[in-house]
Amino acid sequence: MSRQTIQRVVMTGSVAAITATGAWYGAGLKTQKQATEAVEKHREVTAEEQLALLNERRGQLVGKKITMERKLAELEARKQGATREESKFGQERR
Repeated sequence: MSRQTIQRVVMTGSVAAITATGAWYGAGLKTQKQATEAVEKHREVTAEEQLALLNERRGQLVGKKITMERKLAELEARKQGATREESKFGQERR
């Protein structure tokens, strides 16, 4: 190989390595900045807003609990020999 070809390969490899390292470092900085912003945003939330968020989440969880309890009751009824229609007796679908 000629000296010029070797220099070209070395230069190309160097530029590629520098570019990859810069992209990786930049992605790390962006991730760190986003994490810092999330912490700051969480600190800025007032007590009323936190309470509202927690109440909303509680409502979602209570809804899931009711659904799971209904499904469990249907399963227990079918386990006791009830048909699918009998297991839903007295439970309106929502």
